[in-house]
Amino acid sequence: MPMIDAEGCLLNVSVEGRDGGPTLMLSNSLGTNLNMWEPQMKALTQVFRVIRYDRRGHGKSQVAAGPYSMERFGRDVLAILDDLNIERVHWCGLSMGGMVGQWLGANAPERMGKIILSNTACYYADPTNWHNRIKAVKEGGIAAIADAVIAGWLTADFRDREPQIAANMKAMLLATPVEGYLACCEALSRLDQRELLPKIKSPTLIIAGRHDAATPIAAGELIRSRIPGASLTILDAAHISNVEQSHAFTETVAGFLTQR
Repeated sequence: MPMIDAEGCLLNVSVEGRDGGPTLMLSNSLGTNLNMWEPQMKALTQVFRVIRYDRRGHGKSQVAAGPYSMERFGRDVLAILDDLNIERVHWCGLSMGGMVGQWLGANAPERMGKIILSNTACYYADPTNWHNRIKAVKEGGIAAIADAVIAGWLTADFRDREPQIAANMKAMLLATPVEGYLACCEALSRLDQRELLPKIKSPTLIIAGRHDAATPIAAGELIRSRIPGASLTILDAAHISNVEQSHAFTETVAGFLTQR
């Protein structure tokens, strides 16, 4: 996996799949790494050249000094595309990845094909929950919040049915560098991209989870209402819908990206 330099921060990047086909870039949620997309890779790499990457402060990417912002994350993506000599990609981002996709759609429209914004929000009216999470992690590390985060990521039914998958997701969260996690939480506490959404002209699909308390259906409906021509699909999942409803998620993504 190449390490790409984005203004002094080395980013871990993976490129797999069909040479010569359209390119799809996947962007992770907070507290995960590029392995969160494994349920989709077999199917998507048969159709697309797929780029995955670890956000700064996550996975095998460098923990660069903060502050972080959606603009910073978006410019990291542009640095990856420039380094790989890729002009244009389809985008699928979940949670934070969807927030970065909003910034890119509004500020780098020439680099975006179709855009999928999954289990995400465009702003938080009250940052208190983020401030509480930052305080808890500073005092007790990510372990202090891990069980609560996993309970939000996956429904209780899924966790009971697939304990190994839930354990793997928890291990991914616990492996996230504390400094990178905190810097991302700080960026999320300041999130307000409502004014960017009408500037997005790419064909856009919003995916929401029926049981997602972190970014509920109402958050997805707000995004859909502000992006011209956007559509909304609801999956029977909590926050990490690509894991909980992996087959339905993959079919939804592939169907939207390949329809003419």
